[in-house]
Amino acid sequence: MAQSPEQVVDQVAQLDAARKLVLGDAALYPQIVNGILPIVGANARLELRRWGAEFLAETFASPILATSQKQQLAPTVLNSIQETLLLPETDNAVLASLIQTCASMYPLIFRHTVNHPGDNKTWEMMSAVKQEILRKMDSFPCSVKICCIKFLQRVVQVQTPGLIADPRRPDQNETSLAVVPRNHALLSLPQLEAESSGLLDRLLDVLQEETCNPLIVNATLNCLAPLIRTRQSIANKIIQSIMDFFPTKHVHPPFTPTVRVGVKSMERTARALLFNVMKKNPGHPLMGKMQHYIERLMQSRLETAEDASRKRGPPAEPTDGLDQTKRARLDAVAPPPLKIPPLPAGPTSYDQLFTLTQDIGLSSFDVKQLPPDIVVKIAIPLLSQVNPALLTQAVDAIRNRYETITKEQNHKRQQLHQAATAAAADDDDDYEPDYEPEDIGDNGPGEAAAIAQEEAELEPDLVSLGPFVLPQPPPLSEEEASEVGRSAVSRVFGMIDAVDAASSSSSTQTKPQQLGFARLAGSTFDREAWVVLLTRLATRAPAGLEIDDKVKAGSAGVKRHSTISDSIRETLYRYILEDFRARLKIGITWLNEEWYNDRVRMKAANQERTDADDEPTVTLYYDTWVLRLLDGFLPYLDSKDIKILVRFLSEIPEVTIAIIQRVAGLARDPERITLTVQALMYLVMFRPPAREMCLNAMEDVYQTYEESRPAAGKVLAKWRPQALPAPAEQASTNDSSNPTQPAPSTEAQAST
Repeated sequence: MAQSPEQVVDQVAQLDAARKLVLGDAALYPQIVNGILPIVGANARLELRRWGAEFLAETFASPILATSQKQQLAPTVLNSIQETLLLPETDNAVLASLIQTCASMYPLIFRHTVNHPGDNKTWEMMSAVKQEILRKMDSFPCSVKICCIKFLQRVVQVQTPGLIADPRRPDQNETSLAVVPRNHALLSLPQLEAESSGLLDRLLDVLQEETCNPLIVNATLNCLAPLIRTRQSIANKIIQSIMDFFPTKHVHPPFTPTVRVGVKSMERTARALLFNVMKKNPGHPLMGKMQHYIERLMQSRLETAEDASRKRGPPAEPTDGLDQTKRARLDAVAPPPLKIPPLPAGPTSYDQLFTLTQDIGLSSFDVKQLPPDIVVKIAIPLLSQVNPALLTQAVDAIRNRYETITKEQNHKRQQLHQAATAAAADDDDDYEPDYEPEDIGDNGPGEAAAIAQEEAELEPDLVSLGPFVLPQPPPLSEEEASEVGRSAVSRVFGMIDAVDAASSSSSTQTKPQQLGFARLAGSTFDREAWVVLLTRLATRAPAGLEIDDKVKAGSAGVKRHSTISDSIRETLYRYILEDFRARLKIGITWLNEEWYNDRVRMKAANQERTDADDEPTVTLYYDTWVLRLLDGFLPYLDSKDIKILVRFLSEIPEVTIAIIQRVAGLARDPERITLTVQALMYLVMFRPPAREMCLNAMEDVYQTYEESRPAAGKVLAKWRPQALPAPAEQASTNDSSNPTQPAPSTEAQAST
């Protein structure tokens, strides 16, 4: 039933009395709020809805109402707010108050959801209200949009990690993502953080629009200040966006007093914001940039004011000579105009186009008869004494001639084309089937030849140039191509050295991201990218070509020439051995690529083989180059290089018998016995496929080198005890090795 205006006035008076009660005693807020919600709900009259929205905004922004009581009232009020926002509400006061209430309630609802994971209804309702506000934000008027900006600021502040002041009292900490457990049932940390990042970008987009509203910009800047102060993770991004904002670039003439006041207000707000940041944090890393930005703001304001008050400037001087009205005043003498002769009738050549003199002797003189050095000596002094005004007249005359010739040629081409089209149409109309094909063939080419001859006569001799094509370069020989490939490889190695020098000189402390084995070789431009590019050029690029080369070389009886891949491999080998301790990772990457390439080519060869064919020959590079690299740096290892040797043996894709034999050969040096035993023990423990080979090598070292028995015996006692001699045999061996030591007595043996 509709209410009369008198009843509405009485209800408003009663509601004002209730407001005075809660302002006097904050304990009455829960009772009053629960009592007025049915009266000021979505179905009430506009006056009641307006009063209710304003009262709710005051309630949740009141400092005298405890936060715990606000948190209890928030779920109850949220349902009424959602119902009102779903209506086609057009009253700005109601919308602004409701959005302010949502901005105050959002941290309370968020904290309530953190503490009550089972209450999914309240969080879903808050999410629906948030999405409704974000969806309608751009269509709201300016006064309501300012409240939406405040709501966005509170959402970003809540959904961004904050500082934990006291971990022992989580209820006293600020509401942020830091108080949300990782395994929360309703709140997903990555989703909330991504949403806050998007909303922050939406806030900062106001500073990047082509035309801006000073009220919206000032509201945004004022809302960004708390985010800079409380959220260090996004503070630098916000400050950088503010420093990219210049109010004078976002306004367009005419510069009315209203526009000037708006620009001045935006400049003062931005300047005050940055002054506050510099005052609170004097050691801020962006201190210098903020000071420079403030100076630019002041300078741009001064330039705008100066341009607005500046008088109209004088007109520019004429560019084509002196103005006739200023000759007497400037006391200047204009050059005499050139007498341009008309072009002769008929086709025009280049010499006629550029000839401006009527002297027959000069126009008929052939400059080619003079030596080039004399022409240069004559032309330079003449050009230095040429009158600029006369030169401008001559250039303009030639330009006019060229444009006239071009227009005439285009006009005649159009006429000829129209005549040919009309003649073809007449021929089609007069066509009779009794005509012979020879008559048509004779008339068609003759008419076309006449048209082509007429066009050729009308065109100038040298004006139309044909297409210019560069001649093809001579083919490279095999030796030249190999030399070019080697120089390209050397340049790539130079890029690796340059990247190493740049990375060592930089002071960054961020660790590079490891992209893995399946990375793209050109995805980055760091040292690892160039290394992967080189290794894959050496292994994958020529895959499948070596067999054809060997067949051709074998059939001709000539030794196969070295390919670009062999050159890259040899250069890589020398590059790694120059500093193998620092470049061991490059060698491991290269050997992994070689092993992978060998397996792919073997698989492809097995698939192409038929039963009648012989087994194809596939050149395997991994075994060759791993032994060469190992032989290259093993002589330089000492007892302290156990990490280098173990890393190499653990990260290469395959450990063969030849590799184990070379590692075992280190035991010939008594100082490197420990190095050998530790390397073999690591392979025994962590590379099961190579365990038997390593145990055989360990047993051989134990039997061959007496100094290795204490260390190698411990390994064999655990993994292969049968390889050790019996205790009696070992004692006799010890006795034979120490003849001067007396034998133990029977009592001692019994005690043992």
